[in-house]
Amino acid sequence: MGRGWSIARRLFLANALLIIAMTVFVGTAAFVDARDRGFVAAEERMLSVATAIADNPLLLEASRAADPSAVLQPYALRVTEDAGLDFITIMSPDRTRWTHPTESEIGRPYIGTVTPALSGEPFTEVTTGTLGPSVRAVVPITDEQGAVQGLVAAGVKTSNLSIALSARLPAVLGVALMLLAAGTVAAWLLGRYLSRVTLGWGPEQLAQLFVYYDSVLHSVREGLVLVGLTGEVVLYNDQAARLLGLPPRAPAGGRSSAAAAHGLDRLDLPPALAELLQSGRPATDEIHVTDTRVLVVSQQPALKPGSGRSRPTPMGWVATIRDHTDLQSMGSELRSMRTLSDALRAQTHEHANRLHTIVSLMELGRGAEALDFATKDLAQSQQLTDDMLDSVDEPVLSALLMGKFAQASELGVLLTVEAAGTLAESGLNAQDLVTVVGNLVDNALDAAAGGEAPRQVHLAVSSTPASVTIEVADSGPGVAPDAVTDILRRGYSTKEPGTFGRGLGLALVRQTVNRLGGSLGITRRDGAVFTVTLPRQPGQSPAPKQPGLAATVGGSHG
Repeated sequence: MGRGWSIARRLFLANALLIIAMTVFVGTAAFVDARDRGFVAAEERMLSVATAIADNPLLLEASRAADPSAVLQPYALRVTEDAGLDFITIMSPDRTRWTHPTESEIGRPYIGTVTPALSGEPFTEVTTGTLGPSVRAVVPITDEQGAVQGLVAAGVKTSNLSIALSARLPAVLGVALMLLAAGTVAAWLLGRYLSRVTLGWGPEQLAQLFVYYDSVLHSVREGLVLVGLTGEVVLYNDQAARLLGLPPRAPAGGRSSAAAAHGLDRLDLPPALAELLQSGRPATDEIHVTDTRVLVVSQQPALKPGSGRSRPTPMGWVATIRDHTDLQSMGSELRSMRTLSDALRAQTHEHANRLHTIVSLMELGRGAEALDFATKDLAQSQQLTDDMLDSVDEPVLSALLMGKFAQASELGVLLTVEAAGTLAESGLNAQDLVTVVGNLVDNALDAAAGGEAPRQVHLAVSSTPASVTIEVADSGPGVAPDAVTDILRRGYSTKEPGTFGRGLGLALVRQTVNRLGGSLGITRRDGAVFTVTLPRQPGQSPAPKQPGLAATVGGSHG
């Protein structure tokens, strides 16, 4: 078979050859069976006719007459014609013929076997006589004592049996042709189906494509998941297995039974991500947060090309998954840097105003007042810095909070920080602390700024030998009890649509808390209270507990 032939064409040809071979075999078997049945039927019929003739008393009386042929020849010819036989030969025990279709053969020896009949046993045989090959039966003629007084041979020529068999050949050939036609049509329909489902590709091409596609699945850095119409995972690559917690893929050339056995409803996925993969709806760069990762998911339907005027048929959908956990962490760090930058900008603006005030006082000749104003301003700034470093002994977190103080001042919110214990030896990563505290404080500031005066946010950080507790309370409207679950879900936000980072902050807090094995609780006081408890890292022990210190800064509450 040509290497360029499609699977459908190869199968059609192989099936056609098989049908032809089976038709020839079945036709030959039917012909041989019909021939054998014809011979058996002829033998049984000859035996019945010969037995009936031998039992006729006329034959026993004629065998004792001086000229048996005179009585038996007319009788034998009449029965031969009435029974549709080719010959009836009645003979003496010494083989001398008393009757024969050809009168010249009367008195001559019978050609054929007679030994069993002389012993009293009727038998049949196929042999060649004066009329040619024939099927015959030989039966003894016995007297009252059982002695053999003569023999009867009745037969039909095999040429006449062949003529009868040939009459049945059209029926046999008809059945064979019908079988061939039905098999050809079935092979053609099957070929069309295979041509449609394989898109006309040959097996070598399909194998090559499979190897290429499998190599692509292994090489791409994005997760790739193929989902069937019934919601089962059809195919996925190694990156998708790592991101979604799927079992490892089977090697090339073998189907992953694990994938077929894992429907989407059996995977431990966030509800929003599971809903997206099960629905098959188109999506572009949707952000989904799992317990440990930030995933960007795009999804499109997998369409089977249409033929002619038929439209493409959906066969499932394909989802690509990118891991943006590290990128999101970098984004969090960038936002922290922006916060510090904004704080420096605000402080620069404030210091410029104060410097102009000092210069103006000096120009007015009020040097003492200018000196007093500058000294008090320096003391307040230094006191704020010292209080922050004393209350929160994690430098990165302290720097973050210095920026939050400036941000709170611009929003007109009073931000207070209270710390007990130490964070320096907690074993917690500074980046995780920034993610939790920064997002909680940002949400609290937004909530307080949109509420009524007095606008306040309070941050309390405490450290124990077993854990670190972070509590953020605001004076905003609080969180409704039925919205506690929704507020931690990615995409839920009270901000205006299109706001950068919309609905992602609290989801990242929940992800970080889950990854560190901690807990997150939401309660209500004057407003919302978020409480995060993070366990210490193994091998770390806290420093002696310090008295509670506080640092406070406020802006206008107008």
